[in-house]
Amino acid sequence: MRQAAHTLVVQTRGQGLHEFTREAAGWAAGQGMTTGLLTLFCRHTSASLLIQENADPDVACDLEDYFAQLAPESSAYRHQDEGPDDMPAHLRTALTGVQLSVPLVSGRLALGSWQGLYLFEHRARPHRREVVLHLLGA
Repeated sequence: MRQAAHTLVVQTRGQGLHEFTREAAGWAAGQGMTTGLLTLFCRHTSASLLIQENADPDVACDLEDYFAQLAPESSAYRHQDEGPDDMPAHLRTALTGVQLSVPLVSGRLALGSWQGLYLFEHRARPHRREVVLHLLGA
């Protein structure tokens, strides 16, 4: 059994889904393991991780619209330290999560045909986000 770890940096342009499948899959394939489990962990409380469809961009737009309605910007939140998008970002992260696991099979991530790995940026302005990858396998 072997393990490897790496931190990916995802530079966001503001709110929305930012795909990083190619970077994560390339790193995992480069570790020389054939079978294992990749754990992905977002090191932030106002951005989250998703496995989502990567074929039709309308899926991302609909997700963004849904979460904007579910946790809207508002002055009604007690936590306002970093602006009106801060607390809704924390709520959206709580609902979506910061950790994913993807099996490694035959040296490749076992994602489905239309699945991609996304960092879901919940803040309005651009951010430099870190996603820690940990691969355990053989």
